[in-house]
Amino acid sequence: MDFSGISSIRQFDDGPKVPTSPNNELGQEEFLRLMITQLQNQDPFEPMENGDFLGQMAQFSTVSGIGELKESFDATAQALKGSQALQAASMVDRQALVKSASAGFDGETPVRGVIEVPAGALQAEVTIRDGSGALVRRIPASVGADGRATFSWDGFDAEGNQRAAGSYQVSASVGVGNQSQAAETLVWGRIESVTLGSSKNGEIVINLAGIGPVPLGQAKEIS
Repeated sequence: MDFSGISSIRQFDDGPKVPTSPNNELGQEEFLRLMITQLQNQDPFEPMENGDFLGQMAQFSTVSGIGELKESFDATAQALKGSQALQAASMVDRQALVKSASAGFDGETPVRGVIEVPAGALQAEVTIRDGSGALVRRIPASVGADGRATFSWDGFDAEGNQRAAGSYQVSASVGVGNQSQAAETLVWGRIESVTLGSSKNGEIVINLAGIGPVPLGQAKEIS
C-alpha cells in the first residue's frame, strides 16, 4: 500500500499563538486555546486518547478549583482576624486566671489566686515575696470542696505595713499527711492589652499587669 499521499493530509506548522497572561498564569481561555492547538497538530497515526484529553481537562479544573478555594480561605481568614480584633478589644481591663509564679499589685486591689491542691491535701499556704526575693508575708488558705484553695493578699506585709505597687513573687505549699510539698499557683491578673497573632501558631496573646504576656488559650478563666 502506498502511503506517499498521506503527508498531504496535514501540514505541520506552529499553529495559532497561545496568548500569555501578563501575570504568567494559565487562565481558562489560554488553556482551551492550547488544547485546540494540540488537537490540530496531533499525529493522525497516534491521535490523543479520549482519556488523556479528559485527564488534562480534569487536571486544569482541579488546579482552578484549588485556586478558588484558596481565595475563599483567604477571605475567611481576614474575616476571622477582624472578629478576633473585636473580641480582643472587649477583653482589655478584664481579669484572667493563669498559671503564674508572679502577681501584679496596683497598690489598692488585693491580689487573688487559686492553689492547685493534690488529692489528700487538707491545708495550704501561700508565700508572698518582693522583687528581690525577700519574704513579705505568708497567707494560710483552706481547701474547698472543689479541691482548690483560694487566697487573697491585701497588700500588707507581716508587720502590717502596706507595700508599694509592683510585681511580687507568689509560691504555695500544701500539707499532705505529715509532709509539705510545693503546689502550682493560679493568679488573677488584669488584662492591660491584647496582641493578635504574635505567638508561633498565631494565637491571641493577653498582656497581664505584673505577669506579662500569656497565650489566651492558657487562661483558665476570664471575668
